Amino acid sequence: MTLQVIGLCRFSYPAIGGFQVEHETTEDRIAYLYEKARLEERFRLMEAVALPCIKAQTDEDFELIIVIGDQFPKEHSDRLHDITADIPQIRIIAEPPRPQREVMKEIFNKARKDPSVPCLQFRHDDDDAFAVDFIERLRAASHDAQALTAQHKAVNFDWNKGIVAEFGPNGIASTDIFRQLYPAAMGMQIRGGSPLTIMNFAHEKIARFMPVVSYPEAQMFVRSHNSSNDSRQKPVKKVPVQPIDFEQTQMFKDRFAIDIDNVSRIFTEK
Repeated sequence: MTLQVIGLCRFSYPAIGGFQVEHETTEDRIAYLYEKARLEERFRLMEAVALPCIKAQTDEDFELIIVIGDQFPKEHSDRLHDITADIPQIRIIAEPPRPQREVMKEIFNKARKDPSVPCLQFRHDDDDAFAVDFIERLRAASHDAQALTAQHKAVNFDWNKGIVAEFGPNGIASTDIFRQLYPAAMGMQIRGGSPLTIMNFAHEKIARFMPVVSYPEAQMFVRSHNSSNDSRQKPVKKVPVQPIDFEQTQMFKDRFAIDIDNVSRIFTEK
């Protein structure tokens, strides 16, 4: 049986909750998320980092739902549709501000073609990337873990080797990292008949609730550090990065479909 694979990406969606940066009102959150300079950075990161790996997946049988707010300005909605138009796996939906986990769980469950059969789910941040063979590896992991998935409502698959990178007009600077249960390059199998979703759980706490199968192999994700990281708006330790060399440049292109010349062009454009 070929399992349905569903991914979800929030693009400046003004959820109630779900952010580490707090705002007193939904209007304050919308103003923060839709601020011109912040949105420009998010668009550039999505175009240079988050979308290329989706387009280049070796297994093309999946869906990625991008969630925006129903008050997202038309010019930005049009731009988002334009930069995703050539990726058939992407579907964009607009939702009013609602509690974060409630709306995301609802979207996942509505996307299931047949809730009575198992499915695979993943999250994708709009400034991160996962390897071009992530969907292929996720399916293989599910196949290998059939005895485990038969016993549990949910089983998590975690690829824990990745890269922290900064992107800009000068290209890419990076460093390798090992991080367990990071949202990029992490997937989950949900049992048929279960309403659970990958969004039911805080990613770093998933191991408290289900078996986790870890794969310390290859470099499977890129974690972007930038000025609008929600998790880095509070004081955090800076991760030192170095400009990438020729070999690393080729690795970014081969593993994540991230082209250094394309990055420089996107971040240089006015």
